[in-house]
Amino acid sequence: MSFIMGVRGLQGFVGSSCPHVCTAVNFKELAERHRSEHPGCTPTVVVDAMCCLRYWYTPDSWICGGQWREYFSSLREFVKTFTTAGIKLIFFFDGMVEQNKRDEWVKRRLKNNREIARIFHYVKSRKEQPGRNMFFIPSGLAIFTRFALKTLGQETLCSLQEADYEVASYGLQNHCLGILGEDTDYLIYDTCPYFSISELCLESLDTIMLCREKLCQSLGLSLCDLPLLACLLGNDIIPEGMFESFRYKCLSSYTSIRENFDKKGNIILAVADHISKVLHLHQGEKKLEEMLPLGPNRSLFYKGVASYILPGQKSPWFFQKPKGVVTLNKQVVSMCTDPDSNQKLFTGTDSEFNLEAPTCTDPDSKQEAPMCTHPEIQQEDPIDTEPEIKQQVTMVSDPEILKVARAHHVQAESYLVYNVLSSGEVECGNSLEDALDHTLPGQAQVYRPVRQRVYSLLLGGSQGDASTCPTVKEWFVYSGNPLRHPDLVRPLQMNIPGGTPSLKLLWLSTESGIQARRLDALLACFDLSSLKEELQALERPFQALCCLLIYLFVQVDALSLEDLHAFIAQALCLQEKSTAQLVDLQLDHVDPRAVQLGSLLVRGLTTLVLVNSACGFPWTAADFMPWNLFDGKLFHQKYLQSEKGHAVEVLVEQNRSRLTTFHTLKSVVCKACVKENRPVVSRRHWRSHHSGRWGRQGSSSHRTSSGHSRSGQGQHWRDQGPGSRQHEPDQWRRY
Repeated sequence: MSFIMGVRGLQGFVGSSCPHVCTAVNFKELAERHRSEHPGCTPTVVVDAMCCLRYWYTPDSWICGGQWREYFSSLREFVKTFTTAGIKLIFFFDGMVEQNKRDEWVKRRLKNNREIARIFHYVKSRKEQPGRNMFFIPSGLAIFTRFALKTLGQETLCSLQEADYEVASYGLQNHCLGILGEDTDYLIYDTCPYFSISELCLESLDTIMLCREKLCQSLGLSLCDLPLLACLLGNDIIPEGMFESFRYKCLSSYTSIRENFDKKGNIILAVADHISKVLHLHQGEKKLEEMLPLGPNRSLFYKGVASYILPGQKSPWFFQKPKGVVTLNKQVVSMCTDPDSNQKLFTGTDSEFNLEAPTCTDPDSKQEAPMCTHPEIQQEDPIDTEPEIKQQVTMVSDPEILKVARAHHVQAESYLVYNVLSSGEVECGNSLEDALDHTLPGQAQVYRPVRQRVYSLLLGGSQGDASTCPTVKEWFVYSGNPLRHPDLVRPLQMNIPGGTPSLKLLWLSTESGIQARRLDALLACFDLSSLKEELQALERPFQALCCLLIYLFVQVDALSLEDLHAFIAQALCLQEKSTAQLVDLQLDHVDPRAVQLGSLLVRGLTTLVLVNSACGFPWTAADFMPWNLFDGKLFHQKYLQSEKGHAVEVLVEQNRSRLTTFHTLKSVVCKACVKENRPVVSRRHWRSHHSGRWGRQGSSSHRTSSGHSRSGQGQHWRDQGPGSRQHEPDQWRRY
């Protein structure tokens, strides 16, 4: 999985046409220089973690669901190397998808779908993992990387907007040594130096610094021209095709075409030449739409340029309004820095277009949490008219709850909770799921009832009344979903013993017995309230595992006894495996169904992160971290053994203690499933009765929490396609 992040064509241009922009540097030497120039100040590198996931994931096996112990060791080594060199790391993760980048997000998810289809075709034909050229990061990697880094004692932050803006802002405001990432947007921001993660040699701490000043020299531009160039070339906000004809017009009139440059390189030179020789002549005299063919895309273009202007910076390409007032998309602020706040505000950005307010992820900032309504700029003509103030409504009105949710979000302690409360819009990317295998439903649908109950808990007020809750917009990837619109998902009523507690009680109360109520809420999200005693009798981390397995096996009829044996056996054996043993583990072959099951379980663990944070953290994060519960290769090994009919003793590697625990966990899961009229039986039993079909006759492959088939008798749930969802009108509907 590989994507061009940032400015279109710029990475290749710098690599092939302007290699002098790239300078070899050494972090140890840079840190020493920084310490001598700034005594008493620790050299700090801001890390765009989303850019680094591919670099950090070093295990050879990636297709089986993730080698989480190996991955954790890789992260620990990365952190240790920088710490030993006296360099502090600050990690930023994407916490929101901005609306103006939604189209790009969708485009990438659909491309991922095509890559995943090729991966499964390869596995089916060759029964092995494809090469690294087809590498796809394991499901949940970004989410669990946050928790891994926090476990390693690292400062880890989750953004309130696109992470690259917050990374660039943090680096600039805190005089950091530099930014570590892989996104050409960092060549556009006027911020601290930008270093390449892909070129990093961890052993020596050598890497490449990409110098924006040298880029400007090559293009005949100044630093403040780079945002304009980025938008004319296309980026994550401005589609590449928007100014295609303009770029070719620049190329046709460009007189200095270089034969040793490719066409894309000459286009970049031609656009830069047009900016320096044509647009500069009228800078400050004419508005951009008088000099560029912006047309109906004017507001989007202005917003794209403004997205690179960091707090405290100005752009000479914007006409300034009367000094002292800047109107921003969610607030109106004065053009100054608030002396009582750690957050600096725009001092010279253009207020004539929709512009997201810069947001600070500093947990110590005195900036107030958003209230129920915010002024929002809505404007037809971003140049000539005064902005019209409208109200943007958040999903809840309690500022204290929003403030707590925001703090947990920023500190990377929760998942999706603040998104639900603030905007009512959530997303989940691709998983390794075979679109051609209709025997297993996708994870997005399997865990939707859990999310629906979470939405009820978060949005239902003090009584948790789902009937009065607003719908939540879900951008979840699953087979057959073209992602043209979000699914509008209705909250689902919860049944919690003693009634639904308020969020204030769950999140803020310190009274005795509150942890028990939090656990009640968590189990109710999985509709497992009646199993509290049985689950609490188990050792940790097996409580979380069995909670998840019971839910999965009740929901999905296509799961068999062999699958249950594999899930439990791998979790038990994992407890006593060293990282080295897991690295050395070899598989006979790769099974496509086991690949999807691995992803399904890991997505269940990410769902547990959501539920646990929504319910006030009744369980510790360690209870459901994958490096404590799941290993892809180990699960695959147990799956293949179980499919061959190996005895349970073989699955638990002839360990008597493990065997006892195995039967205990299996008994809890199977008894719970029988209560729901869902006996867990061997797949060989199905084959003898149902001609090889994985699913019991007269039943759907996907169940509601009460055990009844969603789609009716005799019809397979996944076969209906994305357009046939009338059978569930009260729970969710298409947008």
